[in-house]
Amino acid sequence: MAMEQLAIRVWFVPLEASASKFFGFSEFLAGLALMVLAWTIADTRYRFRIGSAPIPLYRSTFGVVTVVGTLTLLTDLWRVQGWLVPKVGFFTQASWQALLAGAYFLTFLIWVAFAFINPATFSKWNAKRFAQILFGVIVKGSPTELAVVADELRRSVKAIVSCATDKPTFTRFLPNAATTSKEPSMVERYANDILSLIADKRFCRAIVESSPGTAWAFFGEMGEQKKYGIQIQTFANNIVNEALENKDSFLYHETAGYESGLIGSYKPVCQAIFSNYEMVEAIETVLDADFTNRSQWDGEQWEAYCRAVLMTFRDYIEKGNNGHSYVLYRALDNIKDAPSDLYKLNGVVSSNWGDDVWERLRVVVKFIKDAVEILEKKGVPPDLIRRNGRRSPQDVKNIYEYLADLIYKVILHASAVKSPRDLCWSIQHLMLWGDLFNFDNLNGQAGNFVKYKVCRLLYKDVVKMDRFPNYQGARILSFCLNVMGLERGQGDYYNDSRALHKAILIWTKKNFAWLHNYDSRVAEACLVDGMTYDAASRRIVRTYPVGLGQRVAENIYFSIAPAPPTSEKLEGQIDPASK
Repeated sequence: MAMEQLAIRVWFVPLEASASKFFGFSEFLAGLALMVLAWTIADTRYRFRIGSAPIPLYRSTFGVVTVVGTLTLLTDLWRVQGWLVPKVGFFTQASWQALLAGAYFLTFLIWVAFAFINPATFSKWNAKRFAQILFGVIVKGSPTELAVVADELRRSVKAIVSCATDKPTFTRFLPNAATTSKEPSMVERYANDILSLIADKRFCRAIVESSPGTAWAFFGEMGEQKKYGIQIQTFANNIVNEALENKDSFLYHETAGYESGLIGSYKPVCQAIFSNYEMVEAIETVLDADFTNRSQWDGEQWEAYCRAVLMTFRDYIEKGNNGHSYVLYRALDNIKDAPSDLYKLNGVVSSNWGDDVWERLRVVVKFIKDAVEILEKKGVPPDLIRRNGRRSPQDVKNIYEYLADLIYKVILHASAVKSPRDLCWSIQHLMLWGDLFNFDNLNGQAGNFVKYKVCRLLYKDVVKMDRFPNYQGARILSFCLNVMGLERGQGDYYNDSRALHKAILIWTKKNFAWLHNYDSRVAEACLVDGMTYDAASRRIVRTYPVGLGQRVAENIYFSIAPAPPTSEKLEGQIDPASK
C-alpha cells in the first residue's frame, strides 16, 4: 500500500479501497443506460425542443457524459489500486463523487427542463438553431412530423411576429429601402426566413389538418401587434387554399352556432384570418383563390369561400371604408365565375335542383343578398352617385357598382340556358331574378341602388345592338323577355323592374324586325324555348304549355314595328373592327 508522501509542499495520500462509494462507474453505466433509453425513444416533439434549445444540448451532453464517465472509471481504478492523490482538507473522496454525480444529474435535469418543463421558444439566443431544425423538418416533409412541429410552432408565434420586419423596413422586398431603412438584425432575418419557410404547402396542409390553432395564433398575433406588413403573404394564401380544399377544415366547421355549437358561433380561426379588413388588405393574398383549384370547386367549397369574403366585407363596411379595396374586388371577380358553366345545362332534359351547378348559383345569389343586407345595416352614404353621367373621370367604382357588376355577370351566365322551357324558367327566374328583383326583395336604399345599376348594365348591352348586333346583347335580351314577360306587370311587386321592362319592350318593338332582317341568327338568340317570331305577322309569340283544365295551349302575342330600311338603320353604325 502506498504511504503518505510530501512533494513540493503538497501531501499525497492513498485512496482507501474500503471507503464508502455512492457514485462509481457501475452507477454511471446504470444511469447512462436509462438516459440513452429515454433519449432514443423521444418523439418528434421532444427532439424538436432539444434541437431548438439555446445551448447545443447534444454536444454538451456528450462532453459531460464522456468526462464524467472517464473520471468515474479512473476514480474506481485509483481507489482499487490505492494510488496517491493530493490531500486537500476541504475536498474529500465523498465530495469528489458528489461533484461527478451532480454534474451527471444536472445534465439530465437540463434535458428534462428543455424537453418537458420549460421548452425554449424562438428568441435571439436560439434563432439560428430554431430556423435550422424547422428547415430540416419541412424539407423532410414527413406528414407525421410536420403535424407535430406545426403544433409546436404555436408557442413561438408571438416572438416570431414580434421579431419579423414590418413591410415599411423590409429590405428584401423593397429594393429602394436600403437607403432609407436600417439593415435587419440577425434575429429579424431568421424570423423573416421562418415566415417564408412555413409557407411550404405541405406544412400549411399539416397546419390545416392537425393544428389550426397555429394559424389562429399567427393572424391573431398580427392583429394584436398591428404588424400587417410582415412576410406572410404566401403563408396566408396557402393556408386559405388548403383549408378550402380540405372539407374537414375550420372553414367548414366554423359556420353557425346551430350547426357547430360554440365554435360555430365564435369562429375563432376564421375571425382571426378574415374579420380584420385592414390586415387582409395589407396582406393582399388572403382571398386570392388558386385558379386551378377554383375551377374545380363544388357548391360547398364556394359557400365556404363566400363566408370568408363576407367576414372581410362586413368589417370593411362597418368601419366606414369607402376607398377602393383590391382584395374585395378581386374576390368578387372570383365569385362571379362560380356559375360560369351554367351553359352546360342548355338543352339538358334531366337536370334537377340537386346538380352542383344549381347549388353554386344558389350560393352566389345568397352571397349577394347577404352583402346587400350588410350595406343596408350601415346605410347608404349621402354622396352616393346614382347616375353614371354625373361621375367625373377621377371617380372609381364603388362597392355598390361592383356588386351590380357581379349580378350582371351571373345573369349573363344564366342567360346561356335557353331550353328546355321549365329549366330555363327555373334558373333564370326562380333562382336568380325572383330572388333579387320584384316581390320586395333587396328593397332598401342599398338594394335599390344596386338593382338600378344592374338595370342600366342590362339595358346598355341591349341598346348596343342598335349599332352592332351581337350574341351577348341577344342573350341579355332573351333573359329580360323571359323573366319579365311580353306584357307589363301591374302589381306593386314589379316596381323595381318596371322601368327596365318598359324600356326593353319599347326597344324590342322598335328594333326586332330590323334585327331579324339584318341577322336572323342573332334575332333567334334573343328568344328562349317557348318563344318564336312570326315574321309574316311581325309578332313574337310566347306559348305556354297546356295546364290542368285547359284544352289548348295559351299564347301571348307581342307586336313588332315594321323594320326601317337597312341602310337607314345602319347609318352611323360603329364598325367593331375599327375599335
